[in-house]
Amino acid sequence: MRTSIAYTLIGAAAGLLNGLFGAGGGIIVVPLLERLHLKPQQAHATSLAIILPLSVASAISFWMQGIRVPPLYLLWLLPAGLAGAWLGSKWLPRVRGTLLQRIFGVFLVISGARLIWFR
Repeated sequence: MRTSIAYTLIGAAAGLLNGLFGAGGGIIVVPLLERLHLKPQQAHATSLAIILPLSVASAISFWMQGIRVPPLYLLWLLPAGLAGAWLGSKWLPRVRGTLLQRIFGVFLVISGARLIWFR
């Protein structure tokens, strides 16, 4: 029961962050799932599995508010993003959990520093 509540709260936080920051749920989902004793690869894969439905829900909400995505952006971003996603999913099982955590941590630190100092 306690685990179900934890997963529910993680999902709610992921949805909130996704709506605010755009697919930012992984920032909260991955570390919290690891605290619930999922292996880093499982935590990352789980986070990725929920991104699509959360992003679709957020995109629909933005569209209903009149916020539109320029189609030309999609023409370039979507194919490249799909290729990157495929490649990342192939690499994920081959990366040691500790290395994956360190890479993710560096990414978060760089992202945080960029938001604090370069905006």
